[in-house]
Amino acid sequence: MTAYLITSVSVVGAAPTDLLIRDGVIAEVGPGLTAPDATVVDGTGLVALPGLVDLHTHLREPGREDAETVESGSRAAALGGYTAVCAMANTSPVADTAGVVEQVWRLGREASLVDVQPIGAVTVGLAGERLAELGAMADSAARVRIFSDDGHCVADPKLMRRALEYVKAFDGIIAQHAEEPRLTEGAQMHEGEVSTRLGLIGWPAVAEEAIIARDVLLAEHVGSRLHVCHVSTAGSVEVLRQAKARGVRVTAEVTPHHLLLTDELVSGRSELASPELATDWSPAGAYDPVFKVNPPLRTAVDIAALRAALADGVIDVIATDHAPHAVEDKECEWAYARPGMLGLETALSIALDVLGPAWDLIAERMSRTPARIAGLTGHGVDPAPGVPANLTLIDPTARRTIEPAELASRSRNTPYARMTLPGRIVATFLRGEPTVLDGKAVK
Repeated sequence: MTAYLITSVSVVGAAPTDLLIRDGVIAEVGPGLTAPDATVVDGTGLVALPGLVDLHTHLREPGREDAETVESGSRAAALGGYTAVCAMANTSPVADTAGVVEQVWRLGREASLVDVQPIGAVTVGLAGERLAELGAMADSAARVRIFSDDGHCVADPKLMRRALEYVKAFDGIIAQHAEEPRLTEGAQMHEGEVSTRLGLIGWPAVAEEAIIARDVLLAEHVGSRLHVCHVSTAGSVEVLRQAKARGVRVTAEVTPHHLLLTDELVSGRSELASPELATDWSPAGAYDPVFKVNPPLRTAVDIAALRAALADGVIDVIATDHAPHAVEDKECEWAYARPGMLGLETALSIALDVLGPAWDLIAERMSRTPARIAGLTGHGVDPAPGVPANLTLIDPTARRTIEPAELASRSRNTPYARMTLPGRIVATFLRGEPTVLDGKAVK
């Protein structure tokens, strides 16, 4: 195993120092280190963060390898600075058995670009009718600890209670896609002024908020762990704030796109929560399906509430909800387009725009906390002597224009096409081995 000496790098924003990586761990930290046998990586001007961890990634394999594979998604993740991702269960077949989650886990190990931790389905076939093999998946080689029907809400409150009770036995987590389906039938975008103007059926904020309110009460009653996926409304933030104040065991995530993109983009207006990013950028036009996502893009008021909640800890994690789609599923009429956006290769740039160079907070929301929630030992640990060398190096002063054709994903449905974003991932290390060097995938 090659040794690496990273020189003059700022560890989570601290004063520049050197890092010596040997045998998969951080061997030494300090200025002026020497190691004649080590490959030198110049860290001047770079910031070292613990390797990023994504709680919400769609890798599509098995079943939709035309959109993404475990290998291509892992490569996208590494290029985005990630060392671990949690793969969602809505594959084909659904990851609702020990056999399927083990298949995904083994594909991740074979790719060896990031650690791939499967998320198991809550219900058989994501149908919301009966519980999947939660215990068998937990006991499998994949050691599943998070379960989600993401893309589908566990709408039946009795079934949701049973799921929370079941996973409590092994300190598991139910990750809920909060959407009351009877309030969103036929919905095409956020319900509000823009949907009325465009003549599209609206997805009301209360459809999310009502499920979160119900589920925090169920989690409080059972004493189990609940995680809320892709929070998108100001009302949801307030429900979570009250639940956390009562001591409910609930965590929550927000996506990069819900921190930046407004529902006005559906009308073709270049309205972002960070106006400076739209200086030389504009969407292709109205009804562009690249902006169709579930939950939908919300208003500037919602975005402001989400940003504040991320900063104060009501929202625990930035998770990408990386959702690759084949061309035919996106480049079609708005009503028929599949919801979802790419996110792995751009998430850290969006976080840098939203939070600024608050490196400790970025490390907390994108590495330490998600690793802790998922129980991923060895991830989410700041570089220090003796810890696994899972880290990413970012150049915070660089700016890059996103070109879809240059992304590692098999899909091209990025909402940031032609947008110039801050920051560039220079290197990513997984247990001491580089997966990215000089901004390029090593393998």
